[in-house]
Amino acid sequence: MPPQQLQQLLQQAVAHHQAGRLAQAEVIYRRLRGTAPRNFDVLHLSGVIALQEGRTPESLDLLAKAHAVNPRHAVCAMRLGLAHITAGNTAEAEAKLRLALQLDPQLPEAWDNLAYCYKTQDRLKEAIECHQRVASIKPEYAVGWYNYGLTLSLYGYSAEALKCHERALSVEPGYKMGYYGRAQALQQMHQPAEAITAYDRFLALEPKHHEARSYRLFAMNYLADLTREQVFAEHVDFGRKVGTKPVPDFPQSADPARRLRVAVLSPDLRAHSCAYFIEPLLRHLDPAQFELYLYHDHFREDAVSERLKTIATVWRRFVGQSEVALMRTVREDRPDILIDLAGHTGVTNRLPLYAHHLAPVQITYLGYPNTTGLPAMGYRFTDNIADPAPEADAFATEKLVRFSSVAWAYQPPADAPGVAPVPCAGGKPVTFGCYNNLGKITDAMLTLWGRLLATVPGSRLVLKGRGLGDEESQAAYHVRFTACGLPPERVDLLERTPGTSDHLALYHAVDISLDTFPYHGTTTTCEALWMGVPVVTLGGDRHVARVSASLLTAAGHPEWIARTADEYIRIAAALASDPVKLSAIRAHLRDEMCRSALLDHAGQSARFGAALRQCWQSYCSTHAQHRAA
Repeated sequence: MPPQQLQQLLQQAVAHHQAGRLAQAEVIYRRLRGTAPRNFDVLHLSGVIALQEGRTPESLDLLAKAHAVNPRHAVCAMRLGLAHITAGNTAEAEAKLRLALQLDPQLPEAWDNLAYCYKTQDRLKEAIECHQRVASIKPEYAVGWYNYGLTLSLYGYSAEALKCHERALSVEPGYKMGYYGRAQALQQMHQPAEAITAYDRFLALEPKHHEARSYRLFAMNYLADLTREQVFAEHVDFGRKVGTKPVPDFPQSADPARRLRVAVLSPDLRAHSCAYFIEPLLRHLDPAQFELYLYHDHFREDAVSERLKTIATVWRRFVGQSEVALMRTVREDRPDILIDLAGHTGVTNRLPLYAHHLAPVQITYLGYPNTTGLPAMGYRFTDNIADPAPEADAFATEKLVRFSSVAWAYQPPADAPGVAPVPCAGGKPVTFGCYNNLGKITDAMLTLWGRLLATVPGSRLVLKGRGLGDEESQAAYHVRFTACGLPPERVDLLERTPGTSDHLALYHAVDISLDTFPYHGTTTTCEALWMGVPVVTLGGDRHVARVSASLLTAAGHPEWIARTADEYIRIAAALASDPVKLSAIRAHLRDEMCRSALLDHAGQSARFGAALRQCWQSYCSTHAQHRAA
């Protein structure tokens, strides 16, 4: 091909590429590769489009060839590093990104991508140092500020993350992702109402951004002023917008009795509350009936991850992989059942992928306290207290499977300290405590606690959470407390503890644990009970407000479940008035937990496995009917 014609075709391909017409661009790039197989621009841009479309092996091949042709091209080396990140080759990725920076130390995108490479390896401090370099090289780089904010959020610096996203918007007011990052930071700062407003602003610009819509749904669970009908309608709308793809002709044998391949997809197969509840069920699954595939979608792996690896036939790490690559891998693995443990939560949200029917049976469980809204999600596992039949069925797009009397299996930490005496029995003031996520503590909750402290003279309240050790945060909370009628001088604020054992030891100073409303605790409720501390909860009309009711019933103490705010105060005050009774509760509660279904790990796993089998048998029956028709 004459050079002039090649250049003209290349310009056409680039025009298509820049306009987002990737299919047209790829046709031309492919033709040019056939006639000019060592042309750097052709190879480089072909590799870029392959990377954009999730064709990771092809992008690696093309970018490596381009890099071989021109090893001094910094941007190509950087993009080859990105392709290696996508492929999970972090060592190769880091090497290529560092080479790009040797070639051009002032290339801000390379520093930004090196930060991402570090993040995928849980090297957050080094990632932040890279972001600082980006800011110094190109302070008006909106993308750099946005990515800096994302990394700070992972580090737990939500307020600083918010400033980064606002800086991105100040240097580029039209930068859409800045609005998205700002909404996420507000959500992480426990401001759900403000976060929803911010998500609405972003979605007005990007109405097809399903991940933002998903996080918005998560925030809605924290708001008591939204009716169950309103929240359900929003979830249904999410499912409608995501849509449902045609059901593929699955190659798996529809044999109702054969051994099943069960895959679990979650960002939380690590030291996370979700893992603490799923591990007992998975560990006791009958290997003669189930083969386990675990898909971890997070950059952090730890001791919990290592334990889970020992019970998995296959362990895969999907962090950084495109949706196309993830779907391809799952389809190649051919799971019979795919279980979602995140719902509308998680660092990376993969819910829209379930619309593609990645497995014959798709189930959501554990990680999210509501329906997904996805028509393609066949089942949601729960129990009859968290989701009473039949009225709860009307608020789920999935078929509710109440597989046990309680939907959880609690695994106490191995390093949990022993139970200590009741503080108030030794003459100390009665101390109420709440160690729930601070986002669950609404002003209405603070007002109710203020009434409780007024009812129990001399009593105190202790709260614990990230940021509460900071003087500025404490001052802000004191303003809230005063406005809600809660005396700040009777409230102790504790910062998060680094270890689980230290965290649980703080229950030694608590007489009675107070649950939040409308968003109940789950892990915190179980932890308090394990440490011998009674939990008072206010039951509501939906799953998120009935979790503790289920846990307390399983532990044998439904009498601590209130139906009204006044009853909540009466129950807590009655417990506070009887140190002898509290001492008896403290002495026996851990044993009661051990005898409950919550710690019957083998039994709960068997019930869980039986429910999985029933879902599979239902699929087989439907499949047979379709074939007969």
